Amino acid sequence: MALIALAGCSLGRPAEDATGEEIFNQLCARCHGENLEGVIGPSLGPGSSVADEGDEYIEFTIMHGRGRMPSFSSSLDQDQIDRVVAYIRQAQRG
Repeated sequence: MALIALAGCSLGRPAEDATGEEIFNQLCARCHGENLEGVIGPSLGPGSSVADEGDEYIEFTIMHGRGRMPSFSSSLDQDQIDRVVAYIRQAQRG
């Protein structure tokens, strides 16, 4: 059951020029919530444990996965990952 839920968390490869928000909405929001509130995956928003981690932690997690979260190394390039991290940081600041 968990694998079925996780499979629904990723929906193809985003456009190369997609914004961090667009990438997040396409690949991350089903698990982490449209407002980063957490659904299947943990909250990423203000006050979350991720808000206290460095950018490298988020980048590594996106590239390699963590726990039940899959790796997105075959779906995203470094520039796209940087945009997602920037979007998450912006959303954490409110």
